[in-house]
Amino acid sequence: MAVSNTLVSIIVPCYKQAHFLDESLLSVFNQSYDRWECIIVNDGSPDNTDQVAAKWCEKDQRFKYVSKENGGLSSARNTGIKKSNGSYILPLDADDALHKDYLSKLVPVLESNKDLGIVSCYTSIFRGTTSNVIDELKPFGSAIKDLLYQNQLIATSLYRKVLWEQVGGYDESMKNGFEDWEFWIAVTKQNKFYKIVPEFLFFYRKAVQSMLVDTIKSHFEDNKEYIIKKHKEVT
Repeated sequence: MAVSNTLVSIIVPCYKQAHFLDESLLSVFNQSYDRWECIIVNDGSPDNTDQVAAKWCEKDQRFKYVSKENGGLSSARNTGIKKSNGSYILPLDADDALHKDYLSKLVPVLESNKDLGIVSCYTSIFRGTTSNVIDELKPFGSAIKDLLYQNQLIATSLYRKVLWEQVGGYDESMKNGFEDWEFWIAVTKQNKFYKIVPEFLFFYRKAVQSMLVDTIKSHFEDNKEYIIKKHKEVT
């Protein structure tokens, strides 16, 4: 595949994750694909997110910083994307990390097929350091039918910005998780397909307590009911 010159906007919301932010931003800085910008969104975080972000913005002008009042993950992602200049969007949570070849491997796939809206990959689930892999995630499928009853796409998947514009962004009323699942359904409803690259190019941090753990424990049924009602014509 030819080398792409398409700009990718990597959106990194941060709320109480400043202690992991360095590692996440280092994985962005180390990308073998260099046509990226990284927008760090401080979602009203009470820690030293601003100081960590300032260090990276000084190190490389491709890093940019936005600060806002706390509004939740969807709001933070939408804020960052509104400030972005790229044709492709990649959300990245502040405690996770990218393989150095994430963009090099995924951007050409999206470039080569206009029917694709989203490209994702296999995930290494780690604890402590990315070398301590404790589990693996191998999603499958290619269309909305594969997403209706289980989310096959990690939040950190590459997609076309125009699709974010078409669906109105992430649903900011979803403050208890699964906002990415709802977003993928909204996107694939536009007759767009997704593709899974069968390589481990993303590192997901497994925490004892996290938003996902709380979502599954406390909000799973309510979130699923909300998604089904919102997209009842396809569910």
